[in-house]
Amino acid sequence: MDVDFTQEQTMFRDIVRDFCEREITREYVRECDREHRPPRELYDKLGAQGWLGINIPTGYGGSGGGAVEVAILLEELGRAFLDLSFWVFRAVTWGGLTLGRDAAESVKEEFLPQIADGSKTVCFALSEPQAGSDAASIVLSAVEDGDDYVLNGQKVFTSGFKASDLVVVATRTSSEGRKHHGITNFLVDTDSPGISYTGIETLGHWPLGTAQVFFDDVRVPKDRMLGELHEGWADLGVYLRYERLCLSAARTGAAKAALADSIEYSHQREQFDRPIAKFQAVAHRLADMQVLTEISEMLVYRYASRLDRDIATVRDAAILKLYACDAYKQVADMGLQVLGGYGYTMEYDLQRHYRESRLGVIGAGTSDIQRNIIAKTMGL
Repeated sequence: MDVDFTQEQTMFRDIVRDFCEREITREYVRECDREHRPPRELYDKLGAQGWLGINIPTGYGGSGGGAVEVAILLEELGRAFLDLSFWVFRAVTWGGLTLGRDAAESVKEEFLPQIADGSKTVCFALSEPQAGSDAASIVLSAVEDGDDYVLNGQKVFTSGFKASDLVVVATRTSSEGRKHHGITNFLVDTDSPGISYTGIETLGHWPLGTAQVFFDDVRVPKDRMLGELHEGWADLGVYLRYERLCLSAARTGAAKAALADSIEYSHQREQFDRPIAKFQAVAHRLADMQVLTEISEMLVYRYASRLDRDIATVRDAAILKLYACDAYKQVADMGLQVLGGYGYTMEYDLQRHYRESRLGVIGAGTSDIQRNIIAKTMGL
């Protein structure tokens, strides 16, 4: 579909697409998947291009781009290598947005240039064993002690932790009043004394993985607090709505890749003396996949444009996340069906799309939670 990009945005998309076609081979992606290995070489190249600082102000070593530029970058990377796009999403969300918005000036000056050039990586820790969809029920404590806060507790599903130097941690600093009050966010070094982690085996997203992280008397300087004491819940809402743009853009790119592979296979695979693309059942399935990806793309750039104009709503974010994640899941499932038995083998990439698309309707706010948000904005 045609998206109303500026000339500069179109050029940027073409440059990123050319980079992906030149630098990201299918075999490299498969190797990282098989070996559960982060694509460090590619991440460093993205840093050298200046793209990890796409939304970081120029004064801190970034390029000062907006949400549309972020979406372009993540969609193109997602089409080539979804886990690489997710790694970049963490840099732009928990680095560029979160630190750029709420960190102390000294923290911005220290870390934003390093995030922009790729020498520091960052992830996010919110969920706990008893606090998933009910994220405000977190109990990991941060207690003031002199010039520090001391953190104790555990987080779960902290994705990308094994490849991160920094982690944004949502903590409980007060238990008074309603549970949404008393949440405070901190920037923590992942190698801080008292931090340990255990990897969690998952169905997909193996290169970066996810982890359970334990905090045992972890000291964090007060100047690493993000935003105001006890008022972190509202800040988290801002971060997570931006996250929904990033994840949706990346998954839209991945859905396009799954569709392209399915179309190519349907032209090559012959049964009953003709390509299977000539059978109406297959053609209709591919047409449905096309519709899903195009609507997903439209919603991504509608939301990105609204973010840049500061008119995006909570409902916009929920609709985007709900649709884009389900669209990728449906496209991957239908694509695997197009490939039939071969889709179920590790020889083709549809199995990876099938595995990884399943997380979208669960992680970062389940589809049911998105429907709750949408219904609430409708007065239901």
